[in-house]
Amino acid sequence: MKSINPYNGEILQEFNEHSEQETQQIIEDSHQAFLQWRGITIKDRSKLMSQVAEVLRNNKEKYARIISLEMGKVIKESRAEVEKCAWVCDYYAENAEGFLKDEPIKLPEGKKAKVIYNPLGVILAVMPWNFPFWQVFRFAAPNLLAGNTGLLKHASNVPKCAMAIEDIFIKAGFPKGVFQTLMIGSGQVKNIIENPLVKAVTLTGSEKAGQSIAAEAGKVIKKTVLELGGSDPFIVLKDANLEKAAKTAAKARMINFGQSCIAAKRFIIEEEVYDEFIEKFKSTIESYKQGEQLDESADYACMARPDLAEELYHQVDDSLKLGAEVLLHGMVPEKGKSFFKPMILTNLSPEMPAYREEFFGPVALVFKVKNVEEAIQIANDSPFGLAASVWTNDKDKADQLSREIETGAVFINKMVASNPYLPFGGIKTSGYGRELGEIGIKEFVNIKTVYLG
Repeated sequence: MKSINPYNGEILQEFNEHSEQETQQIIEDSHQAFLQWRGITIKDRSKLMSQVAEVLRNNKEKYARIISLEMGKVIKESRAEVEKCAWVCDYYAENAEGFLKDEPIKLPEGKKAKVIYNPLGVILAVMPWNFPFWQVFRFAAPNLLAGNTGLLKHASNVPKCAMAIEDIFIKAGFPKGVFQTLMIGSGQVKNIIENPLVKAVTLTGSEKAGQSIAAEAGKVIKKTVLELGGSDPFIVLKDANLEKAAKTAAKARMINFGQSCIAAKRFIIEEEVYDEFIEKFKSTIESYKQGEQLDESADYACMARPDLAEELYHQVDDSLKLGAEVLLHGMVPEKGKSFFKPMILTNLSPEMPAYREEFFGPVALVFKVKNVEEAIQIANDSPFGLAASVWTNDKDKADQLSREIETGAVFINKMVASNPYLPFGGIKTSGYGRELGEIGIKEFVNIKTVYLG
């Protein structure tokens, strides 16, 4: 398993994959750790999680460099990712005990009952490369504090990140086996899901991967949480603050170089302000600077792998052949290279990939609409349902749209962003279940009713 710098193709490090026998031993170690870990008080677990946050902050530059060099994002975004991981650790360290306390239930005739929350055991996390630290910590912080143990199967192109994360928990003082990394390919995942010691699976990734994980887990009746793709609408109505909306739109499309499930992808603009918005939006994107990952002044570097750049351009090219128009020209990726340039497409119709598919990179898809009703229709005419951003100064209209848009979250006059305090997840082919917030820590626990006779 190779760690490769996508900017220049340099091999950073090579890792040996775990054999099936080694994987089985890691699972058994995780289960044995669980038998002890579940008996430790949440207060003591929280102290350890606070130490994880401290390790992250004290070594922010080290971890940010690993993320940038291995995945391709610019260093300022990697630093922000490490800081966010520390934030989610602190959030659950401070709140887990309250979230998981026994809840009394009032019954007629003076009878009593309560709900208690027990951990399930070993949880497998199959995680993606685009936020190689954040995606893992938003799983690990709540689930380890709930008393579960974690197994990480990370994306094959970020093995250095995977090993660094395991080491963070060791440095923070977590008992051996509570959090472990599996250096394996996707071929071993089916056997891990089938292992009776593994109790549940969470995946952040593609629709195809989600279908596979859900099918395998379903065969053995194990719970899953799936956070899959998104083609998030960014709706701008005629009464919006256009200056702020356009600048935010550019950031929402270009964050992580567009390689984010919650990056704004479809920009739906009322016709009265369409031309003005496009002018501001386009000029803002054009002002973004490309550079090497560790360049402090760079706004973007490259995509995470050469095949991802090629795949994205194929989607663009197929859409152009069907009549899409270019408002901002990008580039044809060079074979074997990860470089790409931002693009804006318009004149989109339902038969095009640009209308139906997720564009996982810096390509903005623009729609001109006549009114609010058409905006909602186009926003909902998608197989995805992760999140949406709505821009208007009319609070009643914003409330109306937030209820009618078919997504797991709606942000008003703000770009979509995950936050430890807010439940996160989607509907339709964007997945099911929720991460983060109080709901997130209860996805992988036994919600047990106790009746007091």
